[in-house]
Amino acid sequence: MPAIKKKSFSLTNQEAATLYGLQDENLNFLESHLGAKIVARGAKIQITGNQAEVELASAVLSQLIELIRTGNTIAIPDLNYCLQAVTKGKSNHLTEALNQVIQITARGKLIKPKTIGQYQYIQAIKANDITFGIGPAGTGKTYLAVVMAVSALKNKEVNRIVLTRPAVEAGEKLGFLPGDLQEKVNPYLRPLYDGLYDVLGIETARRYMEKSIIEVAPLAYMRGRTLDDSFIILDEGQNTTPEQIKMFLTRIGFGSKAVVTGDITQIDLPKETNSGLIVVQKILKGLEGISFQYLTEADVIRHPVVQRIVLAYEEYQGKRDAQK
Repeated sequence: MPAIKKKSFSLTNQEAATLYGLQDENLNFLESHLGAKIVARGAKIQITGNQAEVELASAVLSQLIELIRTGNTIAIPDLNYCLQAVTKGKSNHLTEALNQVIQITARGKLIKPKTIGQYQYIQAIKANDITFGIGPAGTGKTYLAVVMAVSALKNKEVNRIVLTRPAVEAGEKLGFLPGDLQEKVNPYLRPLYDGLYDVLGIETARRYMEKSIIEVAPLAYMRGRTLDDSFIILDEGQNTTPEQIKMFLTRIGFGSKAVVTGDITQIDLPKETNSGLIVVQKILKGLEGISFQYLTEADVIRHPVVQRIVLAYEEYQGKRDAQK
């Protein structure tokens, strides 16, 4: 029978309240995933289990306590990612990654990467002329790209922001949409507006758009243009054709930076049409100044069930591909 090991942690009352969560939900989550028994008495935690269980639990709790002591709040997605980072031996980057403030929203919220994957994505955007952010829903691909665009604008690295996406219906026919052309395509561009409004505030974002400092437009509007000194984001890149994504990439002028985001598991193009985001990986991978960043289910920052849904679909698709 394995020897029983114990280890204790002492916290301040405030640190304990942050770590434990509402009605101890954080501790309950950790205990259900770590194997070791975790008992909290006031501001003191005791871990009990075999040596491997106690070592793993201690490593995870040490990381979480370090994050709390550097001003971070803790939620279930943070616990989940911390557990995965420690298990995979990546915990040495965790504190640095999760404490890097990228931008402060109009409401004073600090925007930071929440996973190692998001941190690497942000670093790639900083270092490259063109970055492709590829991954499932909820990984922050579009939102972080908008944040980086606003940061570049505020730091006077660019003179304007251009946000675009293809006007492709997501698996359903919407029928006739009333209004002029801009009003017809606005529903497709809503996620981009949402990101801008959150980071800049509605009034500032609208003022920038009125002055054409920020432009939000469907992909078709990009043809024939050259965009200098701009931060350009193409969202929903999986719904472009190879010709469209080539057209977009060749719009990039001097002093500009571009980010293309997309989820290649959610393509809404007709079945006989190739996705430009899939094709471009084969053509451009390895070129200087271009980076492909792949986010995974471990980077999903929505409700924990979303991460499980993404993983289940990946497993299902893997089984189907194996049967072909």
